[in-house]
Amino acid sequence: MILAQSAGFCFGVRRAVEMTRALLSAGIPVTLLGELIHNRQVTGELKAQGAVVVASPAQARPGDTVVIRAHGVPKETAAEIARLGLRCCDATCPFVTKIHRIVAEHSAPGVPLIVLGDPRHPEVIGIRSYAAGESFAVESSEELENLLQNHPEWRNMPVLAVAQTTFKAEEWKKSIKKLKNLCTNAVLFDTICNATQSRQEEARTLAATCDAMLIIGDRLSSNTAKLLSVCGELCPSYLVEGYADLFPLAETIQSFRTIGCTAGASTPARTIKEVLKTMSELTNEPIPVNEALPEEPQTLATPAEEAAAIETYATEEDEFSAQLEESLKSMNSDQKVKGIVTAVNPSEIQVDIGRKQTGYVAASEYSNDPNADPSKELAIGDVLDLIILKTNDAEGTVQLSKKRFDAGKAWNDIIKSEEEGTVLEGKVIEVIKGGVLVISNGARVFIPGSLTGLPRSQTLDGLQNQTVQFRVIEVNKPRRRAVGSIRAVQQEARKGAEEAFWSQAEVGQVYQGKVKSIVSYGAFVDIGGLDGMVHISELSWGRIKDPSEVVKIGDEVEVYIKSLDPEKHKISLGYRKAEDNPWEVLRQQHPVDSIVEAQVVSFTAFGAFARILPGVDGLIHISQISDHRVEKPQDELQIGQTVTVKIVGVDFEKRRVSLSIRALQESSEPEEEEPAPEENAVVASSSSEE
Repeated sequence: MILAQSAGFCFGVRRAVEMTRALLSAGIPVTLLGELIHNRQVTGELKAQGAVVVASPAQARPGDTVVIRAHGVPKETAAEIARLGLRCCDATCPFVTKIHRIVAEHSAPGVPLIVLGDPRHPEVIGIRSYAAGESFAVESSEELENLLQNHPEWRNMPVLAVAQTTFKAEEWKKSIKKLKNLCTNAVLFDTICNATQSRQEEARTLAATCDAMLIIGDRLSSNTAKLLSVCGELCPSYLVEGYADLFPLAETIQSFRTIGCTAGASTPARTIKEVLKTMSELTNEPIPVNEALPEEPQTLATPAEEAAAIETYATEEDEFSAQLEESLKSMNSDQKVKGIVTAVNPSEIQVDIGRKQTGYVAASEYSNDPNADPSKELAIGDVLDLIILKTNDAEGTVQLSKKRFDAGKAWNDIIKSEEEGTVLEGKVIEVIKGGVLVISNGARVFIPGSLTGLPRSQTLDGLQNQTVQFRVIEVNKPRRRAVGSIRAVQQEARKGAEEAFWSQAEVGQVYQGKVKSIVSYGAFVDIGGLDGMVHISELSWGRIKDPSEVVKIGDEVEVYIKSLDPEKHKISLGYRKAEDNPWEVLRQQHPVDSIVEAQVVSFTAFGAFARILPGVDGLIHISQISDHRVEKPQDELQIGQTVTVKIVGVDFEKRRVSLSIRALQESSEPEEEEPAPEENAVVASSSSEE
């Protein structure tokens, strides 16, 4: 069993539940405006604590505090709450509130709004209410295409498009392409929640490496349904609302070797633990060691903290962006110049721009990388692309900027990269709360912690000053902000490695790999972009209780392909070598009639077993322990005692060895000499003959 790291409550759900529980704990009567989250177990608990659920503000009990659900409510409902003067606690997820704000700010009477999501879902209903013009909801890229073809007049009109926070990321990418092809003036906002996107990516990765997936959550939860859909494309997947749903699946579950588990964003940690405990009992497997559920402290930032980091990063960029925008607005060909470096000092760079004025580039205008050192990077005669910031004819000087020229060019590259899906390379210049900042050709890109490709248990500090490859997944043109993903590139590289592997993989091939993880039944080894499993029985020729007796996580090991399952993309690896087989060593070094030292390891009623080699025990039959009668082996031998034995028989097919101590005792006794005939007897014999 393998549990996804990000299973369970997302930030928005946890926030809504905690706000409501805090009100109830304080003795404040609560009316829930619709189910707080899509989880009947949580709703039932809140009702048991005194909360009531109503369909409209008018049904609220007098004096109650009305709690707005995490999915939000339509604009008209919020207005009705205000009109009725009701006390209100707004538990709407901040990501949903952001979509409301986007729609309210960018929609207009003549601008159609398209929401990619479930038209029946409360979140989508609420989003559409903020549109100033017509609004539409579609559940797939195919439905979107049909809608656009039915409205050819939209081709050159401004069209606003947003996504439900739990919409499938892959479907959103397809939809973007169709929108751009059929609407030249479409304004797109990728409003899929970071937590949703990373959760779906993680579930997809897990499903690709497991025999089956278990998705824990409420059947009404959109997030849970999307996880089931994502996993179902790759392996058999089952949705359970609680541990009781496992019993009808018990026989099916026990037929799989490796099962991955994930949970919807509205699934409480307690439910996940109950399911895992029941799974453990049904399969005789321990509960996954990575059972760090969302309520526990985590090294990386939560989705909310990541979102806050993006906003902070954008705010920090605003001043520079505004200055850059101002420079670029009025820029003409005369403002772009090439400068030849004539001198470099710690505070500035002197350049010749082919004019009567002397050009200067302040050290602060050289690069966006705070660690850049022009004195080490530049030499006299180097040519720089620059932007003129200010001309002082009186002093005969021109203030120039390389940083702004690079940023302007790099920003265009960023936009192009996001549109074309190309991979960029950059250097991590700063680790901040929620992620890292990467500089790529002068442009700064924020990469959230969940998209760095690092496990949640690992800090981001190791990425400082590292060169990384990433994809741009979000661009905010007005604020000149870009968000990237290292993990997206890693996943593609892994997919490429898998395709290359399966195109040439054969049983018997040898690989140098690294132990990635250890479970009770074996070890998973990374053999260059994909994992294979070494079963515990393949780790050692001798008996071991735990794989960690032989290998540790991080060990470099030589393995070979033992078997392949191309359909399920399963790789079984071997670790122990044929030449190390103790039975082969026995055959080569200790043939029958050899005399060896052996250690007594156990007793039976008919003899004692003694270890000749690690992995090879032989039987000393009770009749072969001594040359005199032995009632019990324990009368002559002790566990751990070393004895000298003779190998009297070996059955390699059945792997049985017969040993004897008695044979050595008999062979060591001196042979009796025949007595010489006595003289008198001979004479007597002769006499008698005579």
